[in-house]
Amino acid sequence: MADKNHKKSFTTKKPTDFKAVKRFIDNNFFHFNAAVVKSASEAYLKHLNSGGKMFLTLAGAMSTAEIGITLAEMIRKDKVHAICCTGANLEEDIFNLVAHDCYKKVPDYRYLSRDDEEKLLKNNFNRVTDTCIPEEEAMRKVEEKLYVVWGRAEKEGKRFFPYEYIYQLIREERLKKEYQIDPKNSWVIAACQKNIPIFTAGWEDSTLGNEFVAEKIRGRFKSFNPIRGGLEVMEDLIGWYKKNSKDSSIGFFQIGGGISGDFPICVVPLIQQDLMENCRLWGYFCQISNCTTSYGSYSGAVPNEKITWGKIGKNTPQFVIESDASIVAPLIFAYILGYK
Repeated sequence: MADKNHKKSFTTKKPTDFKAVKRFIDNNFFHFNAAVVKSASEAYLKHLNSGGKMFLTLAGAMSTAEIGITLAEMIRKDKVHAICCTGANLEEDIFNLVAHDCYKKVPDYRYLSRDDEEKLLKNNFNRVTDTCIPEEEAMRKVEEKLYVVWGRAEKEGKRFFPYEYIYQLIREERLKKEYQIDPKNSWVIAACQKNIPIFTAGWEDSTLGNEFVAEKIRGRFKSFNPIRGGLEVMEDLIGWYKKNSKDSSIGFFQIGGGISGDFPICVVPLIQQDLMENCRLWGYFCQISNCTTSYGSYSGAVPNEKITWGKIGKNTPQFVIESDASIVAPLIFAYILGYK
């Protein structure tokens, strides 16, 4: 853990040579998952260059894996136009932003005993594979700032989505003096600067969501009204999709599985089959999954199956990359950013 008197500063990393990464992939990725990485990247570029937009979904622990280093640049360069993520990914980008120097790396995590794990707990370290998030320096620090904006909204009778409260913290510079990484490597800051929506279904399944519930029970907040919930998120997504797909095809780039992917992809059949309104199908689909397709699990839902649900069409470019998203996603983003 870093010294609490540690001077908060950060060094700017050398810029990535995205063109060199693209050249490497072009010259080396010809077979199996590698070939799909290249094909999916080329199709992503073709979709954008034909006037399309891209919707990205983020599951797993990608923020703690510092996906913001490349994703933030994708957002700034208008390669991503909206995001649906888990509550954990929304908050963990901010945790990393304000507590990076206090994170604990555990490179030998595979060999930890149960006693070792309990020791981490007692020292207020929450482990995510090889990285431990420090509870006091990350979670509690952000919670204290959120109490202010949550309380202000309740007092004024206003209601906001989870990401809008995070945007308030950023725009009001309530966390700026706490930054421990270059803010250009925060994908949430990039999204805030571009003012793109971050649809967050299942906010309750996050540390900050849990904390709001606890504080409501304790009496700090009178009700859950300040936080706009999942059904309202879907309604907002419908409005966004109808507006943005009117003149553009919207692609779907999915990292991992779970609610961040399942939730938004349903917006098309909802509009067509439930609202009985015409709209475009998703115009591109790519999923990075670390699971081999199997029966009964989420990974069994291959792209072709989505045709039967009215989510994509038979001619929609579709890709599944069975690999580690913490490796593959930055490569795809670098490929796209390296296009001249």
